[in-house]
Amino acid sequence: MPVTDPTATGDPTATGTTWSVRDGLATLDEPAVLLRDALDALFTRWGTDAGARQQSYPPLLRAEELRSLDYFRNFPHLGSPVTRIRPDRLAALAAAPPGTTALPASELADATHLLPSAACYGCFLHLTGTSADTPVLITTVAQCFRNEDRHEGLRRLWGFTMREIVCVGSAEAVRAHLDRHQERIAAFGAALGLTLDRQPATDPFFEKDGARTVMQLLAPVKDEYLHTDGTAVASTNNHRNFFGERRAIRHAGRSAFTGCVAFGLERWVHALGDVFEGDLAAAHRAVRQAGDRS
Repeated sequence: MPVTDPTATGDPTATGTTWSVRDGLATLDEPAVLLRDALDALFTRWGTDAGARQQSYPPLLRAEELRSLDYFRNFPHLGSPVTRIRPDRLAALAAAPPGTTALPASELADATHLLPSAACYGCFLHLTGTSADTPVLITTVAQCFRNEDRHEGLRRLWGFTMREIVCVGSAEAVRAHLDRHQERIAAFGAALGLTLDRQPATDPFFEKDGARTVMQLLAPVKDEYLHTDGTAVASTNNHRNFFGERRAIRHAGRSAFTGCVAFGLERWVHALGDVFEGDLAAAHRAVRQAGDRS
């Protein structure tokens, strides 16, 4: 049986593997790539079957726009700022010895952009100032980045792929969207022999001292779907009217409610590699068969 996580052996360059991870960054060999892409194609179809439009957003987010979403109050530990080398420091940097392993902060300009930590941010920023009378469904995929305090193979990566299916509309439309996909995730997992435990999550999404915090305690806004080793492979997220208010997104004359279904694709590869004992070709076939029935 091939080693499916060479980091467990201490040799990230081991041959005959399906993936390797170093510093929270994954390299996938063909079996893992094909499985990841098959999963993404299936989740994309779930969105388009429901009427979602496929969209792609810029790979960087403006820091000033993230501030309007309380990003630096709630998620400052996740952020991965993007900057450039200061023009006046180019010569000094070129003269640095070969063994230098990092770029000192003093050599860098102030960061005005960040890498996304979730795929849906680009969607809500794009929809700023728009209005619709019927629900808007969008599906998108993005390379996302989170400064985790530790890395664990494909379970916890610095950079990973996230597919999302977003609903913008009334509170009822968002709730129906999430309920529909909760059932679909559970059925898909069962068809693959994947036991998924649905658990409420406690992400610090809303203002710490706001009324929404109390509402979150009464009715959790996020549910995660956990593999038996605790890996969250998917989540359903109800933002209520937070993005609608902050980004002036309107539905039927009022601040829109929003919700999204998110899939961490590398985490699915990890979980299915576990269930199928490293045989990713068998996992790929199972995904295609289950997809044909879903």
